[in-house]
Amino acid sequence: MQLAASCTPVAGSAQLCSARSRRPAAAARSSSSRGSRCSAAKRLDVQAVIPALSGDATEQTPPDLPSYLFKERIVYVGMSLVPAVTELVLAEMLYLQYDNPTRPIYMYINSTGVVKGSGKLGYEAEAFAIYDTMRYIKPPVATVCVGSAFGEAAMLLAAGEPGRRAALPSTSIMIRQPMQRFTQMQASDIDIYRTELRKTNAEVVRLLSRHTGHSEEEIAKDIARPKYFNPYEAVEYGIIDRVLEPEDEEVKRVVRNSQMPM
Repeated sequence: MQLAASCTPVAGSAQLCSARSRRPAAAARSSSSRGSRCSAAKRLDVQAVIPALSGDATEQTPPDLPSYLFKERIVYVGMSLVPAVTELVLAEMLYLQYDNPTRPIYMYINSTGVVKGSGKLGYEAEAFAIYDTMRYIKPPVATVCVGSAFGEAAMLLAAGEPGRRAALPSTSIMIRQPMQRFTQMQASDIDIYRTELRKTNAEVVRLLSRHTGHSEEEIAKDIARPKYFNPYEAVEYGIIDRVLEPEDEEVKRVVRNSQMPM
């Protein structure tokens, strides 16, 4: 009797078993749908970060402007020279060299150089890393100042390919000694940093002398205090080769007159 009782069907047990049997299938379908959604999301993410660089601009999503500039072999230095900027500039120049070692690279500069009081002495060397890479790669590097080029940025402007160094008419160019602020350090540390800063200054003087044609003594005297140039004065000094003026003669005359000293 006990055995029979254990085998007696209970009302609703069929529906319960059916529901239990459906649960694994539903879970499998849910897991499959989640997996497909994740893979779709991954595909969408890839499409979002890789810009489309072909066709008419009206046929595309809003453009990734740095990639468009990069496609035209333009390297834009538009910030102070800090490690993140240097890393990007070096990577772009090295890639463009292996993409085509004969076509020129155009470096557009709008930078204040190394920020005063940046807190790390090594920031002065960021400009030297860019300079050495410009000299190392095979393509000629044309430099164009489009806003301001101060300090180390002016050195990079002058280091462009001879005959291909230019500036727009309203730019401001300034050469100076490297700047650094030492605070809350013991005397021996300050002496070490001062020695390194002197070496950095001597290197800046040597490179400016090499690319402007002036003697190192004259450069050292000129950068003892900040020395500013308008683009026409920069041509005379040897930092750049020409000013990219408007084609219209009336506009050109107005621009030239605006640069005349008061």
